[in-house]
Amino acid sequence: PVPPQYGLVFDAGSTHTSLYIYRWPAHKENGTGIVSQVEACSVSGPGISSYADDPAGAGASLKPCLDKAMQIIPAEQQRETPTYLGATAGMRLLREENSTKAERIFAEVSKAIGQYPVDFRGARILTGSEEGSFGWITVNYLLQTLIKFSFAEKWEHPQDTEVVGALDLGGASTQITFQPGVPVEDRNTSVFFRLYGTNYSLYSHSYLCYGQSQALKMLLAALHQASSSAEISHPCYPRGYEENLTVAELYDSPCVHAPSSASPGLVLRVTGTGDPAACGTAVRSLFNFSCGAQGPCGFNGVQQPPVRGQFLAFSGFYRSLHFLNLTGGQSLSLVNATIWEICNSSWEQVQGLFPTSSRRQLRDACTAISYTLTLLLQGYKFNSTTWPNIHFVRQVADIDVGWALGCMLNLTNIIPSEPLTAVTELPRSIWIAATVLLAIMLILTFCLLTAMCYQRSSSGYEQL
Repeated sequence: PVPPQYGLVFDAGSTHTSLYIYRWPAHKENGTGIVSQVEACSVSGPGISSYADDPAGAGASLKPCLDKAMQIIPAEQQRETPTYLGATAGMRLLREENSTKAERIFAEVSKAIGQYPVDFRGARILTGSEEGSFGWITVNYLLQTLIKFSFAEKWEHPQDTEVVGALDLGGASTQITFQPGVPVEDRNTSVFFRLYGTNYSLYSHSYLCYGQSQALKMLLAALHQASSSAEISHPCYPRGYEENLTVAELYDSPCVHAPSSASPGLVLRVTGTGDPAACGTAVRSLFNFSCGAQGPCGFNGVQQPPVRGQFLAFSGFYRSLHFLNLTGGQSLSLVNATIWEICNSSWEQVQGLFPTSSRRQLRDACTAISYTLTLLLQGYKFNSTTWPNIHFVRQVADIDVGWALGCMLNLTNIIPSEPLTAVTELPRSIWIAATVLLAIMLILTFCLLTAMCYQRSSSGYEQL
């Protein structure tokens, strides 16, 4: 039998990097490989975009996970293992801020991966559309809405199964991807895929700077600019919480722009007030929900058809709700009540409720959940009727949900599959029987030829 093929995908996000090891049969199904996840390795340290001033450190951070992959993939197949690194919104922001530093990071990670005996096919920044679309492929592949192993023991495209939408919230961007019920008018948000012999036309859009980390930074910057002093009152932070940070630390991203009058070294004092109503108002101020005359939209003037069908929400969407134990299909009213309670808590109360959580998690609990709900309900236009259609997940079938698997599935369309070769190995008894039979046939043929020759000789003698 032909051995399976392996593939490696680095998911280089804005806050961390993971390496996923995939495997699929050498023979593809309708042009796309049946891919499974063998292992996931979390790279130590922050995302590669954080190594802007130490690009060599970005490459070195990948090596422990590559070493682990080399222990898993058979040595004779490593040089044929396609390996990719996809960077998302963190590197998109760094490229906008300083393209030279972004290129140096890619040069170092490429150099590090190139030291291993793999078929390295490059490191690049994924577009927002690719990130959203690959996430959509992942969730539908895992839910078997794209292809399914039938009772007839063969892979088939499900005839009566609806595909599901994908909602992804990263550190620097957020993506929504689904199959709309109407044609997508904006070509920038229209995506076409052909998988397992079936065509899919999707709506997909990525909002840069609206990932959770950057959105929370934008919120703090807005509160600072609304304040006339170095004292910032934060309605989403618990009452009694205090911290200091500099202007340079606050405005260290292209998503936030420092006032011209602000001194980088100025120390800002942030105090939490724990005000749920004011928190909700402050979070909503980050968005422009007006659609104007152009028809239905998401936010900031981006066209979006009405949401349709079931959705899987993962990454930051899952984490922010899971922290408050709200990923079990709770009603929207219960979610709102929980948000109000946590946002109305003091710093001491929050620490008592979550004694094992980090200081940063406790500080951001209210902000993160408020932002998540605002993004879903008023940004992506879900409501009390469609809320039950959102399913918050981290894994499906013990496989991490994200864009990496979808990327690998899509890329298997361009990885040549091995031709099916029939190798026959007969048992020894059959070989013996076949040899004896052949010998008997040769003997019979010899006897027949001898008899024919004798008959001809006899007839010639009689004529003489």
